[in-house]
Amino acid sequence: MDVDIWAWVGETQQQLSEAGNVGLAMALGDLPAQAYEGRYPQLDVMAPAIAQQAEALELPWLEFYARYWHLVGRIGDRAQGAVAVEDAEQLLAFARREDVRDCPATPAAVEALAVAWANTDGPGYAAQRLELLGPAIEQAEPAGPAFSGLVAQYVAALVDAGRAAEAVAYAESAVERLRSAGREASWELGAESARALLADGRAEGALDALQAAAAFQADDPVAKEHRDGVRRALILATLDRLSEAVDALPDLDVVGDHPRVFVEWAQAVSKLSGSSQITNTWQLGRVLRQWIDYFGTMGGYRPRVELALVAGDLAVARQGVWQARALADLAQSAAAELRDDTGVAERVAALRAAAEATSEPEAPGPEAERVAYFDAADGYNADPERWVGWLAPLSGRDLEATRRHTTTLGFLGYPATGADIYWKMLVDTGDIATADPDDVAYLTTLLIEARQDERLEQMAGMLPHAAKHLTLARLHIARERWAEALDNAEHAVAAGAGVEARRIVATAAQQLDQNAKGAKALLEVLDELGDEDTWRMIVMATAAEDWQTVRKGAAKIGMPIKSTEGPIEEEMGLIRVILPAPDGGRRQVLSIRTGPATARLALPQPRGMEYNAGDLVVFDPQLLEPLPEDPEEQQNFVPPFAAVSILRPGGYTSYFFDGAAPSESDWAEFTEVMAERGWPMWVYSDENYMVTHPTTGEQIPGVFGWVAVPPGVSPVEVDALLDDATERWSHPLAWLDLAREVDVEVERHERIVKEYGL
Repeated sequence: MDVDIWAWVGETQQQLSEAGNVGLAMALGDLPAQAYEGRYPQLDVMAPAIAQQAEALELPWLEFYARYWHLVGRIGDRAQGAVAVEDAEQLLAFARREDVRDCPATPAAVEALAVAWANTDGPGYAAQRLELLGPAIEQAEPAGPAFSGLVAQYVAALVDAGRAAEAVAYAESAVERLRSAGREASWELGAESARALLADGRAEGALDALQAAAAFQADDPVAKEHRDGVRRALILATLDRLSEAVDALPDLDVVGDHPRVFVEWAQAVSKLSGSSQITNTWQLGRVLRQWIDYFGTMGGYRPRVELALVAGDLAVARQGVWQARALADLAQSAAAELRDDTGVAERVAALRAAAEATSEPEAPGPEAERVAYFDAADGYNADPERWVGWLAPLSGRDLEATRRHTTTLGFLGYPATGADIYWKMLVDTGDIATADPDDVAYLTTLLIEARQDERLEQMAGMLPHAAKHLTLARLHIARERWAEALDNAEHAVAAGAGVEARRIVATAAQQLDQNAKGAKALLEVLDELGDEDTWRMIVMATAAEDWQTVRKGAAKIGMPIKSTEGPIEEEMGLIRVILPAPDGGRRQVLSIRTGPATARLALPQPRGMEYNAGDLVVFDPQLLEPLPEDPEEQQNFVPPFAAVSILRPGGYTSYFFDGAAPSESDWAEFTEVMAERGWPMWVYSDENYMVTHPTTGEQIPGVFGWVAVPPGVSPVEVDALLDDATERWSHPLAWLDLAREVDVEVERHERIVKEYGL
């Protein structure tokens, strides 16, 4: 996307704001940052909402823009594969519509589909990618913004097609075309050129190419550093420059949030695992297993197979024989989803052979005593991967060993294996109906983690009434099927199930906005509740305005309440309430705590927000930031809490003001006038906000903010008061939106805005 599209974005934002769509305008410009910075919860909410509004407003370019950035957030750093292919295909079809195809950004839809295919199965889709990208590159001008990205994907497709030498030549030719057009290659194109050289067996050239690309601008600047580090480490490891490779390799806590580099990072670690600087541990195996599952969920068929094989080799190297065998099985079954499985069967066979040739570590004691040894092991330093192998001979025969073995399997990422063992022992034998509740809970957890829902439902049908409904409630709450969870949990409670069933009732009821029901379920066992459950009850009772229950909960946790009946309205100090912003982010609003879980917003908010000063909100009393350790910092600490809902709107209306900052005395008088009337006012500008002196042209301090007025105060009254309060200032203040609303001195306010550059 070039300057034309960004100019269009700016114009569209202005048009939307003037039409009253302030929230949409605010969110629009933030979508690329959300996609690149990994703010996916915001992106996944805001982008579809913008696309939907754009469709309703008949703005197809805007709809394409929103849908494109949402897709980038999915197929870029998150590396979604098959789950995103249909959306990518639909976006390309949309881009080819007559009313969309002239948008400067539409070639990006071709690139997006190529990326989605590559994420799914790079070699398997190589021919389709080349066929798709070729015509788009022919139509793209090297001087245009789309060329470099399309070419980078073409080079990647050539590499995946096994045509590495051709990919190198193509990349070099493209760089020359870009240079002739006065443009520089992107970092992504340089990095793909390096990948092609590495695949062609020219690792030194690959390192030189990556080094040259370091100076290039990246299409995804946020990801450039860690992507460069991973690829550099892989190339250096291939060159056997192990120390340099280790230095270049980003830490796991860096790459753990970036699925796009999972495979290359694992490949680099595999090459470096013999180095004294890289430790091949069970923790590494557990992480790789989680990554394998991630790609299984996201339809990353090729990455799933590749990671399984790499993780298997690493497991063999640390004598994790059982895990290597399991990973070989996984790679073999996952290969069935590949469009091109060339070479996979041979690699699986090699992994199996390596596992068979490897001896497991010697057990710490005889079989009969291993449960005792397990229980006595240091929970911090013990190796759970080894214990899975040591307990395996007993698992399925000895209940205590089975419990430890299967739950450890689940912990390491193999819940289906653990569930199979437990199932044979308890379900196939018919013992599940009389099994210990803990065993039912363990098996339920394993089945849920293995996503074997039908099997779990089958087991539930064999259980007594209370246990059956509690088991189903656990399943439904895990899948966020709130109505089904509530129904089954209520049946379990009625049949005498314990506190867990009531917790599920409370959780599901809160999600379904049935707060009174959830609070009641917990109140009935108040004496059995800990602080966390008691606070949950307080929050739900507050939302239901059941003040008697709130008082009982407050008494349980030792929080004094002065009043004895009716709504709780007390001043309990300042807090920060965290509320959603129109751009999908979060907004902190200074508020006065009025009860255990209520606060009244103290600051005026811009027009278009769903809340304002004077609103009474319910908040979750769990601190979002830890209390500072320093006593002085504690005194100034204003605790932050997440808002749950608006309990009662205050009905306040906000008006925007903007202009040159007045003298300190004038400002003090202005704020005093606002305070006397009880009109919350807040300055949103900082010391960096400057405006233009209309006579000298110099930059002078400015001020802008919002003032909120309670119900019953007319816009005319607000205009008159602002006029009286600021008429003696050396520089005038503007409140253009308000002036237009009351149709008073509109031209004067427009002139102020223009002259001061507001």
